[in-house]
Amino acid sequence: MKTFPYFKLGVLAPLVLVVVLVLWLLPADSYGIEGLTVVQQRTIAIFCYAALMWMFEIIPAWATSVTTVVFLLLAVSDQGFTTESCGALVEYRLLMASFADPVIMLFLGGFVLAIAASKVGLDIFLARAMLKPFGTKPKFVLLGFLVVIGTLSMFMSNTATAAMMLAFLAPVIKTLPENGGGRTSLAMSIPIAANIGGMGTPIGTPPNSIAIGQLGQMGVNIGFDTWMIRMVPIVIVMLLISWQVLMRLFPFKAKSIEIKIEGECHKDINYWTVTVTFLLTILLWMTGELTHINANVVALVPFAVFAFTGIFKRADFAKVDWHVLWMVAGGFALGTALNKTGLAAAMVESFPFSQWSAVAVLVIAGLLGYLLSNFIANSSAANLLVPILAVVGTAMADNLAVYGGVTTLLVCVAASTSFAMLFPISTPPNAIASSTGLIKTHDMTLVGIIVGIIGLILSYTVLLMFPF
Repeated sequence: MKTFPYFKLGVLAPLVLVVVLVLWLLPADSYGIEGLTVVQQRTIAIFCYAALMWMFEIIPAWATSVTTVVFLLLAVSDQGFTTESCGALVEYRLLMASFADPVIMLFLGGFVLAIAASKVGLDIFLARAMLKPFGTKPKFVLLGFLVVIGTLSMFMSNTATAAMMLAFLAPVIKTLPENGGGRTSLAMSIPIAANIGGMGTPIGTPPNSIAIGQLGQMGVNIGFDTWMIRMVPIVIVMLLISWQVLMRLFPFKAKSIEIKIEGECHKDINYWTVTVTFLLTILLWMTGELTHINANVVALVPFAVFAFTGIFKRADFAKVDWHVLWMVAGGFALGTALNKTGLAAAMVESFPFSQWSAVAVLVIAGLLGYLLSNFIANSSAANLLVPILAVVGTAMADNLAVYGGVTTLLVCVAASTSFAMLFPISTPPNAIASSTGLIKTHDMTLVGIIVGIIGLILSYTVLLMFPF
């Protein structure tokens, strides 16, 4: 939600603090949770602080996560100002470990791979090689860009992919007639493919890692290959559907398009080192069930190789999206606090979740993820919803079992956030595409509604028919 800075800090921030203070000081019996301890009540207050700060974006999402972890350390950990007489405390090491969770390392490995690929020009080579088979016919060029952007977004930051491909697209767009729909089609391909492509792998977009991390805390481990087997087919089908939607809504008038991708790609020893390491890493990720090597461990292999060979240098640390890692860590810390303080179990016992309709919960959860992510960052939406839905899913284990249990619930929510692309503010790729001036907001909203609804239906169908 976008608001003016002075309104955020001068009005919204004080309101959030008042709400948190009220929740902190309310009598415990007013929550309707039997046996609620002081520690659990403080956890609720801190959770609401995080939820409101993420929702209204009063401060950056990563800053909300960092402050949330600090508040948890001070208020509910065994090294804070709270004594054991107030309830079960969380071991402080568990909260601090959120910043180095295995899933965080998985994401870090993905960032390092992307940085190395960009340094040696592997990303440019891949873009050229993947676009070449699509020829010069406009409809196939559009399909080519969708495929390339979608594929790169599985392993690179959606934002970085969108920015890079916009640079490639800019000279192509200039050659098209202004009165045709081709310019809009190509510009719209950027956010659509980047957002959808991110669904394909655990490192493709933060909501994926948030769901996987929460499931890991619950003892459910989803391998890189296991995720891809179910999600990549959804990505492929949705890219093809998006292609048809764009072709029908914004048809090309040009008969052919000449593609020239600028950039150098020197095939020296560093290039081949990155290429071989890139392929080996993806191979190990995709064969985890055969090799029995955890994807989180594999993610550190390229880091080690590039550090040893000098490809990844000290200056390259500045290129890592640390704010994304810290933002995700806040959600993990909240999940840890909910479980270790006993609040999750208390909520399960106090509220009749087991009587709820499993289908209704699945649908509502997906719609919430989709709607929220159109107005706030999808990672913030996932951080907000996943810990709560993990509690609900655990309580409804019997009802959800036929649909794949809590795993299906959380993965569906993660997937739903990737289809949120109604407005320029919905995702960074949307904002990047909108900055071209070639897309009208109502056009983006129309495409977002069509692709979003079809995507939600397809995702739920696949995940319910082939649960993890």
